[in-house]
Amino acid sequence: MFIRRARKNREEQSVGDILESTKTLKYNMIFYSFLIGILSGLVIVAYRILGEKLFEIVNGLYGKVSGKPLNIAVVFLCLIIASLFVAFCVRQEPNISGSGIPQVEGIITRRIKVNWKKVLFFKFIGGIISLAAGLSVGREGPSIQMGAAVGEGISRNANRLDSEQKYLITSGASAGLAAAFNAPLAGVMFALEEVHKNFSPVVLTSAMISAVTADMVSKSILGMNPSLRFSVLKIIPIKYYWTLIILGVLVGLSAYVFNHGLLITKHFYKKLPIILELKIMIPFVFSGILGMTVPQLIGGGHEIITKLSVVDYSIMALLVFLVIKYLFTFISFGSGVPGGIFFPLLALGAMIGSIFGIFCVKFLGIPREYIINFAVLAMAGHFAAIVKAPITGIILIFEMTGSFEHLLSLALVVFSALITSDLLGVEPVYDLLLKDILTSKGKDIEIIENDKKTLMEFAVHMGSKVEGKYISEIDWPQNCLVVSVYRGDTEILPRGKTMILEGDMLTVMVNQSDYPKMLDYLNGLTIGA
Repeated sequence: MFIRRARKNREEQSVGDILESTKTLKYNMIFYSFLIGILSGLVIVAYRILGEKLFEIVNGLYGKVSGKPLNIAVVFLCLIIASLFVAFCVRQEPNISGSGIPQVEGIITRRIKVNWKKVLFFKFIGGIISLAAGLSVGREGPSIQMGAAVGEGISRNANRLDSEQKYLITSGASAGLAAAFNAPLAGVMFALEEVHKNFSPVVLTSAMISAVTADMVSKSILGMNPSLRFSVLKIIPIKYYWTLIILGVLVGLSAYVFNHGLLITKHFYKKLPIILELKIMIPFVFSGILGMTVPQLIGGGHEIITKLSVVDYSIMALLVFLVIKYLFTFISFGSGVPGGIFFPLLALGAMIGSIFGIFCVKFLGIPREYIINFAVLAMAGHFAAIVKAPITGIILIFEMTGSFEHLLSLALVVFSALITSDLLGVEPVYDLLLKDILTSKGKDIEIIENDKKTLMEFAVHMGSKVEGKYISEIDWPQNCLVVSVYRGDTEILPRGKTMILEGDMLTVMVNQSDYPKMLDYLNGLTIGA
């Protein structure tokens, strides 16, 4: 009854209601973001605990097989049953397929609409089973989607406006990553840089509150350490920095392989003339084979990353591991299981960095103590080149290492990788996956169609088409109204002779049904060439 009444109230909200709500927006966001942080933190902590405990049990079963045919048969039977249950979850809610981050971006940009309750429930169950079985998927993407679902649920039940819903969904996404990684700053930056793609004060405040709150919940239950913790790294001398440029180029090339490999595998699965249950069964069986032969390669990649700092692998062994991990990640993610690529891509980057580091030690005379540096730096570079979120990659490594002393070396690898991937035409992986979702035939995604109003925010970049022009001089699209111009802390009432300057934050009102095309058009006006 409450939800039905809330929906009716939302439909009756007028333009005046939307404009009036902007006056108290910041204070509303503080309360709801705090609530989202608590609830998202509890959900993700439960997700982490169950996933890790079940994975330990399954990993232990792999170790007890000992080549006995009956034990092997029992293990594969359990994996097949698990795969059928995951397929059931995906059939019940197709939007849980994959990492979930593209779906969250689609929701925020109003390109798609999902049932947040079903997403939260089935993503939780299906994701845990996929993690427990040792598939090469991460928990971070699902954590972001579940956090976003919590944010959407709270905003809808609290009868918040459409523009506020987007902020709260972003807050939930931020909380999800913060709780999954115990890295609140990375959670905030990822939500802003990749999910929301906007750095307005309101979304920054709400995302920060949710992330810090979720991180506090996570650390109070699981402890203070992040999901990856490296011992203090020695600073690489500047005389070796030329090798970091080469490392950046290598992980930039890997980003090209990774992004294209994911799409090729997804399309290959779509063309397979078999039912969904058999498609999802493939990575489960593959996981069983690896679990009995090279168990360090199953799972998202936490174990192999950890072992790189303590086990003296040869270049050949790491090359074999790298190829297997690539294939396993493609097979796992392409099948459509509920799981992300966040951790696997970090693991692949760490292996590339270790291979390059060992090569430098053997043939270029670089001290062995810096091998782990190459692994850690390559993780950040690989993430930046694939996701196109360099600031998040740098902050993530800061929070993992607990040190800001590696900023220069990090920046060198990250931007070398980013430039290389740009030259190769690599698009952001989550944008690619969202396009694939929207263009796939027979998708079970509801496209939003209504004429209710919503607000959008755009930061004016240097060199953009609107910079230095009066509002009356700009070719605004139909059904688009500039309702405010923020210049620092000052709100300017927009008039025809109001000049737009670099750094201004424009608040624009549009129809919800026009949101996607307005987003593309107005981004073209406000973002510099």
